[in-house]
Amino acid sequence: MKSFLAALMIVLISSSLASSQDPWEQKKAGRFKAVTEQQRDAIAAAVPEESTAKPRKDRRILVFYRCEGFIHTSIPHGNVAVEEMGRKTGAFQVDLADTYDVFTKENLAKYDLVLLNNTTHLKFPEASQLNAFLDFVSGGKGLAGFHAASDNFGRHPQALSMVGGIFNGHPWGSGGTWAFKLDDAEHVLNAAFDGSGFWHQDEIYQYKPESYAGTENLRVLVSLDMSKEPVSGRINDGPREVPVSWVRTAGDGRVFYTNFGHREETFQSPAIVRHMLDGIQYALGDLDADATPTAKISSLKPAVAPAR
Repeated sequence: MKSFLAALMIVLISSSLASSQDPWEQKKAGRFKAVTEQQRDAIAAAVPEESTAKPRKDRRILVFYRCEGFIHTSIPHGNVAVEEMGRKTGAFQVDLADTYDVFTKENLAKYDLVLLNNTTHLKFPEASQLNAFLDFVSGGKGLAGFHAASDNFGRHPQALSMVGGIFNGHPWGSGGTWAFKLDDAEHVLNAAFDGSGFWHQDEIYQYKPESYAGTENLRVLVSLDMSKEPVSGRINDGPREVPVSWVRTAGDGRVFYTNFGHREETFQSPAIVRHMLDGIQYALGDLDADATPTAKISSLKPAVAPAR
């Protein structure tokens, strides 16, 4: 009888612990796979040996990767890529986190930038956490986002507007190879692409019209080249602009966002990884880059189409 009661107690305790566990822990365990040594080597090889800009002081960034919605399997690869950027170039130190308790004024004071790595549907449990995040960026720090960073903050419109656009489907799926143009071929954050458009396989978002900050508020860097013939299922839905990477200011802070990063292999692309690193350095305040909104520039050179 005693052994039965003891066994029952263990079951009840285990059940209680399981029910009180953060659901995110269980969900990510089912989605994330360890990054293999071969994949780590490929990611490391894609990271440049030196950063474009020398840090103006010691930098530390917080990479946040929690998901309340869809969980991208590329998240661990993005985390490794950012860690390798810091390790190889010395441009910054990296801390990884996936619990909201990091968003306090006191804790964020240690950091120069928050990077949202494929986060989805984020919602701060406490108003103080939201305010700490907003004050961090608008007060002069940096915000960077990879891919699903634009699929967040549904109940936090102030945070939502900082990113510059909100997910509204992905007609250009991850199985397709898409053409990209450089909206500003000479912009320092596009140096990785050597002045030319390019083809790349990844999933590309469109944005809700009411959420997209537009070229009046964003400096668009890269966008889909809708003039190219369909490749691997290209959706031919007529001419329109689909931005992919941009920068902007938010109060006294700086924001870099790129839609690249759905596929794990994207973090093995030297050009895109350097584009990401340069964008992070801009948001940190170490790489000077023009964030004047595209629509406010009196004369822009024509976008550069991919070489065939």
